[in-house]
Amino acid sequence: MKITIRQIAELAGVSVTTVSQILNNKGSRFSEQTHRRVMEIVDEYQYKPDFFAANLINRHSKTIGMIVPDVTDFFFSKVIEGVESYLNPLGYMIILCNSRHELEQENRYLNELSHRSVDGILMATPNRLDKDHALGSDFYRRHPIVLIDRGLNDRDWGQLLVQEYAGAQDLLRMLVQKGHRHIGMLKESEGYYQLTERVKAYQQVVFEYQLPFDESYICSGELTIAGGYHAAKEVLKNKKITAIFCGNDEMAIGCYQAIYEAGLRIPEDISVVGFDGLEVSQYMVPPLTTVFQPSFEIGFSSAKFLVDAINFPSQRIPNKIFQTKLIIRESVKKIKQG
Repeated sequence: MKITIRQIAELAGVSVTTVSQILNNKGSRFSEQTHRRVMEIVDEYQYKPDFFAANLINRHSKTIGMIVPDVTDFFFSKVIEGVESYLNPLGYMIILCNSRHELEQENRYLNELSHRSVDGILMATPNRLDKDHALGSDFYRRHPIVLIDRGLNDRDWGQLLVQEYAGAQDLLRMLVQKGHRHIGMLKESEGYYQLTERVKAYQQVVFEYQLPFDESYICSGELTIAGGYHAAKEVLKNKKITAIFCGNDEMAIGCYQAIYEAGLRIPEDISVVGFDGLEVSQYMVPPLTTVFQPSFEIGFSSAKFLVDAINFPSQRIPNKIFQTKLIIRESVKKIKQG
């Protein structure tokens, strides 16, 4: 049986205002007996507040919209976990939307979330926002947006940036120091979530150390296990390659399978490294050398930024830089330079 505040008031023999204030922790002026009587009825009937009704009064729905490019991506799963960890104790619910990397789908979700009166929107996007939804637009003034976009959309505040370039450089320089000169890379397909900083780091290290390079050293695929598998099969056609830098840890899982099917061993025949530092990477055989980026903390911080933007709309959201960490495991072999 769903019970209303008015029915609680009638059962407790108090006014609707009294019940409302007690439920909102503003009932200090009421006696302990009144407070206990109201809460016993609330517990007995398992009363839950109607946030949409409350929205008519306080203009807050306690609902946050979240748009991500791929809900099945291990990285975004961890980001979502971080978001929930911050929002759930505050009583917020999340409406999760999967854009599949498409700008048109993102725009549809933004408009739909607006119609559902969300308090704010968290948006992980590989795209530039159109002018109707850009930061500073009328839409943004009605619905604060915090972007997880690697700085793609220009702004001087509220950026959550990971030092991917430095992390990827550390990883690639480590390969060079272990004697690897013919290094392949598995990168994202055109239009997918852009790994620009990782690709730039690869190009810089190739130039810095004057490493041999051929177009066949780089192959594109979706940032998935299957994408890594198919891209690795292409890269492995070049017999000079001694190490493969995978755009993310999911691609590395697929790369492992392609190497196994080619009758090669890791790291005896070929070394493999990844990026993201997913939990699964330590359980791969052999455990994967990778760069950890704090996906949970990214989600947690983005949620905090959004709640601050909702509660203090006149304040500027700060920028936050996340450090990466090189994790060296058993998937890389030191080789003699010839």
